Amino acid sequence: MTHKFMNTAPTLETPRLRLRHHRRADFDGYANMYTSHRAVHMGLLDKRQAWYSYAAEVGHWALMGFGPWALELKENKALIGQVAILWHDHFPEPELGWLLFEGYEGKGLAFEAAIAARTWAIENKITETLVSYIAPENHRSIALAKRLGAILDRQGKVVDRGDLVYRHLVPKD
Repeated sequence: MTHKFMNTAPTLETPRLRLRHHRRADFDGYANMYTSHRAVHMGLLDKRQAWYSYAAEVGHWALMGFGPWALELKENKALIGQVAILWHDHFPEPELGWLLFEGYEGKGLAFEAAIAARTWAIENKITETLVSYIAPENHRSIALAKRLGAILDRQGKVVDRGDLVYRHLVPKD
């Protein structure tokens, strides 16, 4: 499967969100999340590690032609998190992932962003498969994966031991 290679994230719009390429100014929000209790299911990082993680994810566009989008509220341009299609070297398969900053959960924003990212990936033939790697204790992400129609794949290969693999059904041509 081949796709149109992109070096930066295209801007996508949903009713409430703008999904856009990350900027340098977005790093503080990303770092604050990864250095706080909110990263308990993804791995707590110090600020230096968060920088490397951020740079790797933003650079994913240049290396792979897809990657993360910064999530911005249309109404006030507030940065509220990230949604991503990632296939890091150590990932068995491409992942649809999401994270929201504190105070933005429970409003359907991650669902809205994930649908937009997944739709973009399908329309641009990024992959034939998409999974979400989720810690079993991360009940909110599991609920979102199920709401997105993903099913638990007990045979799926994991990135981190103990994670669950939720498989998104990608329609075939």
